[in-house]
Order: sequence, then structure tokens, then C-alpha cells
Amino acid sequence: MLKNVAAVLLDGVHPFELGVVCEVFGIDRADEGLPGYDFAVVSAEGPTLTTHVGGLTVGTPYGLDRLDDADLIAVPAGNEFLHRSFPPELLDALRRAVARGTRVLSVCSGVFVLGAAGLLDGRRCAAHWHHAEELTRRYPRAAVEADVLYVDEDPVITSAGTAAGIDACLHLVRKEQGPEVANRIARRMVVPPHRDGGQAQYIERPLPRSSCDTVGGVLAWMEQHLDEEITVEQLAARAAMSPRTFARRFQQETGTTPYRWLLRQRVLLAQRLLEGTDETMDTIARRTGFGTAAALRYQFTRVLGTTPQGYRRTFRGPRAA
Repeated sequence: MLKNVAAVLLDGVHPFELGVVCEVFGIDRADEGLPGYDFAVVSAEGPTLTTHVGGLTVGTPYGLDRLDDADLIAVPAGNEFLHRSFPPELLDALRRAVARGTRVLSVCSGVFVLGAAGLLDGRRCAAHWHHAEELTRRYPRAAVEADVLYVDEDPVITSAGTAAGIDACLHLVRKEQGPEVANRIARRMVVPPHRDGGQAQYIERPLPRSSCDTVGGVLAWMEQHLDEEITVEQLAARAAMSPRTFARRFQQETGTTPYRWLLRQRVLLAQRLLEGTDETMDTIARRTGFGTAAALRYQFTRVLGTTPQGYRRTFRGPRAA
């Protein structure tokens, strides 16, 4: 059972990510009939730690030996985690903990600590979309997923950005102590017990520059004609190539197929229209080349993991939707 929880901190810890763990596991809600946790904040670098907020420090009497009793060790995000080194004693403690069956959970860039300990090797893991490329570069044996809120590869649980730490913590409570407990904690926090969709809806993907040597002109034309029916044969004719040669060259220069490139640009345009206009779903479907609202909904949900209406509510508020 999940009873003993420790949040281990490093210099430069982010207070909000620490607060996420404290809010779920560090508050005594026994008077409401909810299970309590033996919770402690542990320092890996001395009794007083700085934070990334000017003038704010965190003090704790607990050192790494407190991790020996934990059922769960949480690692919140911190400053420069993408590039700094971590204390060997902390990495050893995390490896020992996992070896004896203790769970470890990272919030946002805390995943880099788990990577340094070798705990991501051969495992799927979540990362903030902004950090995913660097995490993949540093720990190539990890299977980094940049489009999810969290990944449970028991006993290693990783979460994406700040709020995704809440999702991961509530997921673990739900898994260990049932949906009623997780739902009641979520209600007290005034957050959804489970969020639909993944990280994909938050990732910034600007339209690419049309700088490819051979197909750059075709890409620019495609960007201007997203609302039209477009075939590979048409594109190949514009590039003065055979369809087979064009498809091969397109793959070489863009890393994807003409169909997938076109689909992604249409979804990107739909995102911009949903965020910045009050146009109806039928109008957006026509302007983006999907044709019908049903086709827009299908492709949008398949790519981003949420519906167009859900996306509009998220980024413009319920009144706009």
C-alpha cells in the first residue's frame, strides 16, 4: 500500500512542482475519511535549498537516508536539470529504491534525474514537449513520448509539464487506493480527476519555412491551397517530376509523406482558427480542406487527442465554444 512518500529536492527546485506533490500527498485529510501519508521533504544537497524564485528558499531536516523508508519517491522539476549533473549519492539511492520495489515519480524536468540514474533505460517515459528532444539525445535508451501527460512504467512514473504532475499523482492514487479517493482529492484541489487528450494539443508547431531545395516551392503552394483537394500527381506535375520521384524526394527533404505533411498543416490551420476566430466547425472544415465537420473532428482528434470543441474551450474558454 502507498503510505510513505518522500519528495527529494535539489538546488534550484521549482516551488510549484514541489507544491503539486505536497498538495496530493502532504496534506492530512484524515478528518474527511481519506487515507493519510507519512510525507517528508528530503534534500539531496544540504539542509537549505534555493529555488528558481528569487529570495525563496526551502529548508528541511531530512537527508537521503529518509528515502530508505519510502513507498514512493517524487522528484520535482528544477533549474538547469536539462544540463546539470546530479549528486551520485542521490542517483545511487534512487537505483536502490527501484531495486527494492519503491516507486519513483518525476514531475516535468525531474525526469532528467531519473535518466541520470539509468532508470529510463528500456522504458517508455513522458517529458515536457519542450524537453523531449534533449531527453532523447541524452538518454537514447529511453523511449520518450512527447504527446502524453504521463507514463506509468511501474515502478517508474514520469509526467510532462507542471500540471501533468497532478495527473500522474492522481493516477497513482487511483491505481493504489481506488477512484473514489482520487476523485475526492481532485475535488478538494478543484481539478479534474482525469484530463482528456494528451500533450499534443499544447505543443507549439509553427508552419515550417519552405526552404527545401527541390520541393520548397511546392510546399509554399500547398500552404496557400490547404482548402483544396490535392493529389500527389498534381504536386509532382508542379515540381516537374514523376509521382514516384516526387514522393521519394519529398520524403528525403521533409522527413514525411505529402499526405502526412498536408494533414499536419491542415490541423495546424484548424488550431489557429479555433483559437483566434468564432467561425463555425463547418466553416473551419471547409477552410482547412477537411470538407465536413465530421471529417475535421475525426482527423483533429486522431492527431491531437482532443476534439475541436474541446480544444476551443481549452484555449478560448467555454463561452467561445
